[in-house]
Amino acid sequence: MQVLVRDNNVDQALKALKKKMQREGIFREMKLRGHYEKPSEKRAREQAEAVRRARKLARKKLQREGLLPIKAKPVVAR
Repeated sequence: MQVLVRDNNVDQALKALKKKMQREGIFREMKLRGHYEKPSEKRAREQAEAVRRARKLARKKLQREGLLPIKAKPVVAR
């Protein structure tokens, strides 16, 4: 992965690199590979992620169709 540093602005280049790595899923992969994961645990985790994704998709579909109310985000007073 490569990021150009313009005008010696290293902070901006680091920010761009972090954004690229986030989009590519590198941070998530590093977290998962930080320790050994048994194949059975990996299967269970992937299955749970698939169930979570399916539920989220179904919830979004129901919200689009108007069958479920859309949760309003709480307003934080500053």
